[in-house]
Formats: sequence, C-alpha cells, structure tokens
Amino acid sequence: MIPLKKIEELIQKHSLLEKDLSSGKIDKKLFAEKSKEYSDLNEIIKDAKKYFSYEKDRLEIQKILDDKNSDTELIKMAEIELNDLKQENETNEKKLKMFLLPKDEADKKNAIIEIRAGTGGLEASLFAADLFKMYERVSHKKRWTVELISISRSEAGGLKEVIASIKGNNIYSTLKYESGVHRVQRVPDTETQGRVHTSAATVAVLPEAEEVDLKINEIDLRIDVFRAGGPGGQSVNTTDSAVRITHIPTGISVSQQDEKSQHKNKAKGMKILRARLYELERSRIENERSKDRKNKIGTGDRSERIRTYNFPQGRVTDHRINLTLHKLEEFLEGEIFDEMIEALTLQAQEESLGVIN
Repeated sequence: MIPLKKIEELIQKHSLLEKDLSSGKIDKKLFAEKSKEYSDLNEIIKDAKKYFSYEKDRLEIQKILDDKNSDTELIKMAEIELNDLKQENETNEKKLKMFLLPKDEADKKNAIIEIRAGTGGLEASLFAADLFKMYERVSHKKRWTVELISISRSEAGGLKEVIASIKGNNIYSTLKYESGVHRVQRVPDTETQGRVHTSAATVAVLPEAEEVDLKINEIDLRIDVFRAGGPGGQSVNTTDSAVRITHIPTGISVSQQDEKSQHKNKAKGMKILRARLYELERSRIENERSKDRKNKIGTGDRSERIRTYNFPQGRVTDHRINLTLHKLEEFLEGEIFDEMIEALTLQAQEESLGVIN
C-alpha cells in the first residue's frame, strides 16, 4: 500500500502548480519547468484523488451492506459497486507506484540504433536488413523520423551494418529493450535441400546524447582523416573526407565515410561517439545501483540472445519474458510490434516494483 501522505503531497503539489502557472508571475525559464511538472502530474492526478478517497468511498458503500433495512436489490447493487471500487483501487495503486518509480531521464530522448549482421554469413546480412526494415515500418506508423547515419551493404543485397538516428516522441523508452542478439531460423533462398539455417544479427539502441548531457574534451580525442573507399577498394572520392574519431580514455572508436564532406562525417561520427559514451556512463551508474542487474530485462548487453524469429513455424519468441507471438509476418511489418514492447515494459516495471516494495 502507498502511504496516503505521499498521495496527499502529489495532490497538493498539483494544486500549487496550477495556482502558480495561472498567476502570471513566473519567469519564462521557471514557467517551462513548472509546466512540464504540471503536465506530468496531470496524467496521474485523477487516479491519485480516487486512491486518496478510496477508504471513504468504501465505507459509504459498506454502510449500505451493513444496514439491515437495505433491500435485496440495493445490497446487490452495493456489492457490485464495492467490487468495482476495489478493482479500480488496485489499478490506481499500480499506476501510482509506476508514477512514483525513479524516472529514466533517457526515456524521452531520441535514439541511435545500430544493427550488425552476426553469425550466418550472407543470410545474417539479409536478416539485418529485415530488422532495419521492421524498425523503419514501426517508425513510419508512429510518425517518427529515421535519419540514416551510415550503411554498409552485403553482396546479397543485405546489410553488414547500418546506423540510424530515430527522432520523435519517447523513442528510447519504446526501443530500449531491442538491444541484444536477434536470431532467425529459416530456409535460405540458396538452400536446395530445404534445410532450416540459423543466423543472427545484433542490435544496439542508444539514447541520443546532446552536448549538455555529456562534455567531451577535445584533448581526449584523436581524429584521423583518410580517403573513403568503396566496394573492392574503389575510391569513392579523391579527398581525405573519411574520419575516424577515437576517444583516448575509453578506446571507443568511430569511423564515418558516408558523406563527401569531412565536416559532415565528423559531425555524424561525434553523434555516434557521444551516444556510446553517454550509454557507457549510464551503464556504469546502473551497475552500481543494481548488483542484481543480470536478473533483470537487459537494455544494453549486445551478447544476450533476446529473441528468435522462426519462419517455418511463423512465430517470434522473446526469451526474456517467454512470450511467443504466432504472427511473425505481422510483427516484421510493424503491425503488432507494440504488443511485444508493452509486455517487455510491463515485465521491467514489475521487476522495478518488486525492488521497491
């Protein structure tokens, strides 16, 4: 049970913010900050008020049930009302617990997604391309913007590697559970015996960090420039436009050569580097906070096998929550992607609630 004093504080805070915002006496910077806080509270305030008044409402109904003068029809109605009230209170309690959980500041950020073909040769590259198309379809349905940062294609028309920035509302909170190894089981087009092959691709989803989130000292960077190369070593251009940026303290290195401009390649490379460094620091803090992190749903371990896409059986299985959907084609089309994400998010929230209860 949530202490009613904590709920009362939420209600009072909402009321005070409402008065402050309507007073017209707040400076612009504070107004934006308080507006955001008020907007967040608005999502839960109705449930908070109902939860706060639950005991009073319950006693009112109980009086009818305890009244010997109440007729049968009235008692039956009161019993239904009481049952509904209890169920509503349980739902409200869960919502409030979720609201009171520490927020992940990265949830509302845009994301950088990196997909790489793993074991399985050309078939793995085709699967990597399928995954990228799936995320593109999901983005289109949600009206997110996908901006390609770099791409490396395979001979079979698949993708050896693709890195893209996805912009919109609450991107990272939606995609963060996609990080890990995605495995596919299907019969390749080149397979004459009809045998099912297994291959894999890795996905990494990083919150896109702004300069204000992470300060990178120029002295910690080594920047090398070189001539971009195409398939077979063919020169893409005749200037040293390709850029390799190395963060000396961590050894993290990013290469970028998709643009003809050295300046643009450096800007894209810095975007990727900033995201990787930001995630590295977030992971360090998270590990310190939670020693049992391995028991939780991961959001960054690229070596963890998280999902299997089985084409012969038409199913997709997420191994972290043991959820199987027998709608593989719909899933890859982005049609039921939210069903999987909601289940993962719910499980992660349940785990978080278990820690604080």
